[in-house]
Amino acid sequence: MFRRTTQTILFLCILPIARAQDAPVRKLPTDVILVKGAVPSASDSATPLPEGGTVVRDVYRNDYFGLSYPLPSGWFEKYKGPPPSDSGAYSLTLLRPGPDYKGASRGTVLITAQDMFFGPMSGHSAKETIERTKERLQADYRVEHEPSQVTVANHIFTRFDYNSPVAQLHWYVLATEVRCHTIRFVFTSPDPALLESLIKEMDAMKLASNVDTAPVCVPDYAQGANVTYKVDPVFGDQKYNAIPVRLIIGKMGEVEHVHVISAFPAQARSITDALLQWRFKPYVRDGQPVAVETGMLFGAVTRPKPYVTASSKPSSN
Repeated sequence: MFRRTTQTILFLCILPIARAQDAPVRKLPTDVILVKGAVPSASDSATPLPEGGTVVRDVYRNDYFGLSYPLPSGWFEKYKGPPPSDSGAYSLTLLRPGPDYKGASRGTVLITAQDMFFGPMSGHSAKETIERTKERLQADYRVEHEPSQVTVANHIFTRFDYNSPVAQLHWYVLATEVRCHTIRFVFTSPDPALLESLIKEMDAMKLASNVDTAPVCVPDYAQGANVTYKVDPVFGDQKYNAIPVRLIIGKMGEVEHVHVISAFPAQARSITDALLQWRFKPYVRDGQPVAVETGMLFGAVTRPKPYVTASSKPSSN
């Protein structure tokens, strides 16, 4: 199977943080056949994508999220993120101090995003996902500060601090929501003072809010009576992998953009060609039709069960 999980992608990105960051590059073995795996694709090149962020002039910019994050002085992009997973998980960038860094302490900044339509906690808030992170901490980690809401760059975040006494590392995590994605900033260092200064510098960044000009996020809009015309994609091989797709539906119900988050190229072409022919009832808000962004899942996959917190469990009385 070619399935990739959220945990796999985050592990691959966080692994350089916990182990030697400058390990020698290993060459691929000879006499092998490399098969291209599932990758993202889009119906046009003009519409911004979550994975489309880049570092330009010491600023990480991501037009999809309206994010402009000035890198700390002397830091650089150590790794670009891998392709998104089939659960809509993105490792957007990993930053670390460069040769010109003047500070005494070292650390990393990992920026990730999780599509709230497809993840293991689909539909849950950034606060709930952080609370789950706390509940799932292994026994050798220690909570420094309980999850709490903070305001950074005029945006509400949920912050959670924890550490590993054995590794002598601290993780300060800040999470928020933009366009039905949970965005996380994960700051890691043995020096808490460095982490506090990095979080303070976040006030210089810009981050879009959900009331900007982006389409309205509506879960499960591309189904049932909302669909007025459809063409089913035709699949050949590799039909059993999960294929998450985001659509932008225009004011009049036409499909303006198709973002296939993770699929093999032939699958992506078939899905894109079919969905561009779909038509929908216009979505009306405050008496006016508006553009909608929604998600669809193709392939042999079921939605994850809703995550139930201790506070939301039914009473036994």
